[in-house]
Amino acid sequence: MRGEDLESSRAKDRGESSSSTSYAIEERDNQWTSWLIPMFVVANVAMFVITMLINNCPKHNPRFDGKCVARFLGRFSFQPLKENPLLGPSASTLEKLGALEWRKVVHKHQGWRLISCIWLHAGVIHLLVNMLSLVIIGIHLEQQFGFVRIGVIYLLSGFGGSILSSLFIQRSISVGASGALFGLLGAMLAELITNWTIYTNKAAAILTIIFIVAINLGVGILPHVDNYAHIGGFLTGFLLGFILLPRPQYGWINRRDLPAGVRSRSRYKAYQYGLGLVSLILLVAGFTVGLVMLFRGENANDRCHWCHYLNCVPTSRWKCDDN
Repeated sequence: MRGEDLESSRAKDRGESSSSTSYAIEERDNQWTSWLIPMFVVANVAMFVITMLINNCPKHNPRFDGKCVARFLGRFSFQPLKENPLLGPSASTLEKLGALEWRKVVHKHQGWRLISCIWLHAGVIHLLVNMLSLVIIGIHLEQQFGFVRIGVIYLLSGFGGSILSSLFIQRSISVGASGALFGLLGAMLAELITNWTIYTNKAAAILTIIFIVAINLGVGILPHVDNYAHIGGFLTGFLLGFILLPRPQYGWINRRDLPAGVRSRSRYKAYQYGLGLVSLILLVAGFTVGLVMLFRGENANDRCHWCHYLNCVPTSRWKCDDN
C-alpha cells in the first residue's frame, strides 16, 4: 500500500471529513519514460564495437593469426583465450582507447581516463553482464526519479570508483561500468533508508538489496576483478542517494490546496535533510581527499596494509597480484 493511501485511510478512521483530507496528501506519483539508460547501453555496445574494430586481432597480432578466437568475424575476432578469456580485445587496445592506468593519469595528466574507462569493457562476457545489470537496475530507477538524477548518480559513481581504484591499483589497467552500476545499487539502498516510512515490506526490501550487494562484492575478491571500483562506486552512489533521492513523506500538504491562513507541513522530514547534508559533506570531502592523494602520486596501500584483501583473497587455487 502506498503511503498516501495509508495516511488517507487513517484519516478516515479518525472520523475526519473528506474536505479536511482532500488536500492533506499529494497522491501524484510521476513516472518518467526511461531513455537515458537505454542510451547508455547503446553507447557501451557501440564503444565495444569500435574497440574490436581498432583491435583487429589478425592484423595487429600476426603471431596469433590462427589463434584469434572466432576468426570468421575477421577484424572483429577476439584475442586468444590465454590472453583474454572474456572474449575481447588486447590490453594495449583498451589502454589506447582510455582504460584507467595510474601512471598516465598521474604523470601524463590524463585525468579524463577516470571517466573514459567506464565506457570500455574487457570482453563480450564483461559487456553482457554489465549491460544486463544496467537495464534491470537503471530503467526502474530512471522511471522513478528521472534521467537527471540517475544520470548524475551513474556518472559520479563511475568517477568515484575510478578514483578509489587508481589509488590502490597502480600496476595494471582497469575498465568497465561496474563502478557506476554499484553506485546505482548504493543509491537504491540509500533511497530505501531515507524514504523508510513509505515502504511496507521494509525488512524484505533492505535484505534483498544487501544480499545483492554482498554477492557482487564477494565476486569482487576473485583475481582479475577490480573490487576497489565496485566499493568506490557503491559508496559514492550511497551518499548521492541521500542527497538526490528523498521522497515527500506522509502528511505533506500542498500549499495550493490549503485554505487561507493554514500553514503547510514540510515536504520532507528533518532526518532526510540531515542525512542529505551529512552525505554532501562526506561526498565532497571524499572526492577532495581522493583526488589530492591521486595527483600527488600516493599509494593508498601504504596507508591501509590490509585493504588489499578487499580486492583479492589468495587461496590455494590462485595468487593475487595487480595483473
